[in-house]
Amino acid sequence: MLPTVNFDQTKETTMSLNLNALDNAPRLLLKAKLEPVQGTRFQPTGFPEIGAAQYDGPKGEKMLLVESAQSIANRLETVCWDETADSWVPTLHGLSVVKVLRRDGTSLTNSVLEAHRINSEYIARTDGFKKISDEIGYDKKEPQHFSVAKQLAPVLLKYDINSLIHGVFLEEIAGVIRLPRALSGFIEAASVETATSGGVKRGIEPGRKGGEGNVIYPKDEFVSPEITAYFNLDLAQIRGYGFSRAVETLLVALALFKVRKFLETGLRLRTACDLDCQDIEVQRPDGFELPSLSDLQDALPGLISGAGIDFQTTTVTYQK
Repeated sequence: MLPTVNFDQTKETTMSLNLNALDNAPRLLLKAKLEPVQGTRFQPTGFPEIGAAQYDGPKGEKMLLVESAQSIANRLETVCWDETADSWVPTLHGLSVVKVLRRDGTSLTNSVLEAHRINSEYIARTDGFKKISDEIGYDKKEPQHFSVAKQLAPVLLKYDINSLIHGVFLEEIAGVIRLPRALSGFIEAASVETATSGGVKRGIEPGRKGGEGNVIYPKDEFVSPEITAYFNLDLAQIRGYGFSRAVETLLVALALFKVRKFLETGLRLRTACDLDCQDIEVQRPDGFELPSLSDLQDALPGLISGAGIDFQTTTVTYQK
């Protein structure tokens, strides 16, 4: 169960973050209505050899995948990191992260921005990764039963809390150590029509062969009366980690912060795909009201300090 967290007691803030409606719900499902900031056209994500992902909906309507689950996962992480300061955004200061340095001491990457998180080769191929691996305590000589709650989740919480929300596959340790995403999302458009235009790549020698001269190319964008972002937070998975109620609440609040901030600040997906969020609907469970971004920003510092966890900022050096 996720309690009402009253911060009057901690003196962090005077507001309460009420998550009671999520008690015993297996999923939190959200639906956000989007539309282009200007005009009507937008550019979807593209895939090698197939381009835009177009498909028929269950009623025969023409559908389009605007943003994939993989891309949304990365974007939900990006809104949490201040690249200028090379740190969490101020609201999230104090959470665990693994930072990677070059040999000269300059910043290279970190476990928040790396697509494979702490399984990134920039982290896994360092001496610092051995400490994390040892604490997880996987023994290939024992039966292939690996306890997420007892072995994996506590170590991830300590060193890389982000992995508990966006998943991880620690194949550098063993192929059986993995977590699916607890928070996932995608964006799709319905009843789409193609808006065809074109462009030209101009070279300094127009007649030159090999694609280096003036190249005229077609360009497909799309229009749609219905662009929708969907988010799925697996509350049952979070409960399955076996943490205290305070840590569960922190994880849920962190996930909600990611969604809220992405919808308010992260919807410029590409040069030709800049969207606005018009409305957010809670599809499940009934009776839950999604906290505002400002409420989450006010609540999170108190949740982090009150979780009772020794969150680590681990620094490793990548050796090329």
